[in-house]
Amino acid sequence: MITASKFILPGIIFVLTLASGVWLSNAGKPYNNAIFAIHKLIALSAVVLAAIQMVAGFKTADLTTLLIVLAVAAILAVIALFATGALMSLDKEPYKVWLTIHQTAPAVMSIAGAAIIYLLERGQA
Repeated sequence: MITASKFILPGIIFVLTLASGVWLSNAGKPYNNAIFAIHKLIALSAVVLAAIQMVAGFKTADLTTLLIVLAVAAILAVIALFATGALMSLDKEPYKVWLTIHQTAPAVMSIAGAAIIYLLERGQA
């Protein structure tokens, strides 16, 4: 489980991102700038740490089409999260669409990420 263990810290930070997002949402609109900044910084650190581990894992793995498709899905989910978060903070319409995407993208990212970790782990066995 050498590969999976490298994703524990990014996973914990991801959970903190979700918690700070709930905190931000419950604080109401307009968004509290301090909570919003905390949420963005936690999210950014989770993405950076996970990306570092993914790149390291990809260097030692046989890149399959499935692994590449999952990586693209995870990357698109992260982009969607940052973009919709920015649009919601600016109160851009259609707000409910952005919110739905912002609430769905973490699931896509988590599923793709877990599958990537599994495939990387399996490739090392």
